[in-house]
Amino acid sequence: MMRRTNLLAVLALLAFAVHPGAFGQDQSYASTLQQWRHEHAASLSKPDGWLAVVGLEWLKPGDNTFGTDPGDSVRLQGQGNAHWGIIRVAQDGLRLIAPAGGFPADLEVDGHAAGEQEIVVDGPKPTQFTLGTLTFFAIRRGDQTALRVRDSQAPARLGFHGLQWYAPDPSYKIEAEWIPYDAPKEVNIQNVVGIATKGLVPGVARFKIQDQTITLEPTVQSLSGNSLLFVIRDATSGKTTYAASRFLHTGLPDHGLLKPGRILLDFNRLENPPCAFTPYATCPLPPDSNRLKVALAVGELRYDH
Repeated sequence: MMRRTNLLAVLALLAFAVHPGAFGQDQSYASTLQQWRHEHAASLSKPDGWLAVVGLEWLKPGDNTFGTDPGDSVRLQGQGNAHWGIIRVAQDGLRLIAPAGGFPADLEVDGHAAGEQEIVVDGPKPTQFTLGTLTFFAIRRGDQTALRVRDSQAPARLGFHGLQWYAPDPSYKIEAEWIPYDAPKEVNIQNVVGIATKGLVPGVARFKIQDQTITLEPTVQSLSGNSLLFVIRDATSGKTTYAASRFLHTGLPDHGLLKPGRILLDFNRLENPPCAFTPYATCPLPPDSNRLKVALAVGELRYDH
């Protein structure tokens, strides 16, 4: 399987190098796609990218000590045996509490010396803790809360050797029919750690491929966003591509989510979910409607660690 995957990667490179006009005369598309793939790899390998994630520590209600001491509720990587602080989980939110000996001098919270305060969970600017090469912040999944831990010196990040892709294929750049539901469906989205979160399905994208009519459901957290996420499993999953799923991020349909229209699905941009790169991600699993029998031999190949 490794040899076959490597061969496919070589073919992908040749498609760019030898046949930049594979999409008719639109050589700019191949260039744009190549640039997007480069930026996708760069995002994964940044100090705060998915390859730097080294922990997912679930918090219990009440006081959770954290640090490098063996007795801490959340034990983090680092030198010595020190209590760094306490995270108090209550019904009204999270709060940072000082340990008996005070906060370590080099523990920073949002760029400042640590002090007792409320902790912002998730969102665009969650409260961020930093000590040495470690950064961590709180996330909420369903009714549970965890600390996501990153290390800028993580072996997976330092040993990153790039991504592999199928060759670009113009037949997989599809303008699909967008069919909105009468009212968006509220659904439970299962993830790889067995927790369900709420989401909305505003409609379906319908198109033909390999002589089959396919319908795919995207999920959104709200109707006010400007993008959609399709979580897809197909006949390549577990073979040449990541077993659980791949992601396809798209723009909105041409007439918005609530009206019939068209939507561009470029499967050349199918990408691996974060859980392909770290065991500490909480990736959503595809709904039954998005588990396809056809093989989408396009987009990102399985990542070999």
